[in-house]
Amino acid sequence: MPAYRSLAVLAVAAFALSACSKPAAPAASNPNDPYSGLEPEVLAWRTSIEADHPICKEKVKGKGCEAFEVTCKAAQEITPDETKAGVTAKIVAAMTFSAKTADGSQGKSGSAFAYFSKAGGKWARAEAKPVNPSSCAPL
Repeated sequence: MPAYRSLAVLAVAAFALSACSKPAAPAASNPNDPYSGLEPEVLAWRTSIEADHPICKEKVKGKGCEAFEVTCKAAQEITPDETKAGVTAKIVAAMTFSAKTADGSQGKSGSAFAYFSKAGGKWARAEAKPVNPSSCAPL
């Protein structure tokens, strides 16, 4: 594995571990970290899932889903065309969650998958095909 891939995998792994802790105040953007600024985009994705995913439609005390967990994030190869378009980082991610129930029991579970790409210092999100939720390997 090329050295830059190893560093990217380590950075993604460190970020995945940080997703388990309480959200911190947004850190200042680090120009040396290709994944800098991704956390707020992942939180926006979660908000979007809560608002739009079919199993989150029925609300209990204002919430439709709970137990959100980013189960994997994996760096993706950037194509030559993406490089020409200014893409400097690309990740695929999987998130699981479950429907909120009035009695507190676990509701129907769901999952979502997204690509995040960074160009011009800004992240963009696009829907991705399902991946293995543990490894992010293509299915």
